[in-house]
Amino acid sequence: MQFRFASTTLIAALALLAGPAAFGQTAPARVAKGIPPRANPREYLTHATIGSLTIAAEFDRHSAPTPESLLTTEDFIVVEVGLFGAPDAHLAISSSDFSLRVNGKKSALPVEQFTAVFKNLRDPSYSPPEIAAAKEAKSGGNGVNTGGNNQSDLGNTPPVVHIPPAMERKMAEQVQNAALPEGDRALPVAGLIFFRYGGSDKSIHSVELLYSGPAGKATIALQP
Repeated sequence: MQFRFASTTLIAALALLAGPAAFGQTAPARVAKGIPPRANPREYLTHATIGSLTIAAEFDRHSAPTPESLLTTEDFIVVEVGLFGAPDAHLAISSSDFSLRVNGKKSALPVEQFTAVFKNLRDPSYSPPEIAAAKEAKSGGNGVNTGGNNQSDLGNTPPVVHIPPAMERKMAEQVQNAALPEGDRALPVAGLIFFRYGGSDKSIHSVELLYSGPAGKATIALQP
């Protein structure tokens, strides 16, 4: 089923997220908090070791699994990363230390800041009332389909879906909180990193997470 999302509501929600900056004032920097790391690297599907650092990761495709709920994003793909070290170890972390090679392409995808994902987030559990109204109108109000299928069930033009601003803010906060923290951090630490990719999951046959940072370099083959 296809439908369109209204841009005016989105712009208003982003303005609310921007806070004072939307009115020419200085806004506080957005800081990622990360997600609780798992007990050890073996609890992730893949991991690699560089000296005393172990990088564990799982490929989440177009899903953004936050602690509160599972969100989706059509234009980005997501990797959950866990960084583990010796007791009391610290590491200077930057999401830009990571890139992603999809289907063996020579050019790897650069990481995107979590704020870039805000406008593309969706909650699969949300049932837009516009879709229900369009279905009812198509069936003549009696719940009986008058013919056609898929998009034609709703007419030739998909209905415009307005995501409530409160929901947009909530999804943005969830992703911000789940993103990989940056700066000098005590290990272990974990979070989500994001890469722009609008292709379907079925088009992804191989995925490699590349790390090049203070600890050295590593290539981690993920399970697509």
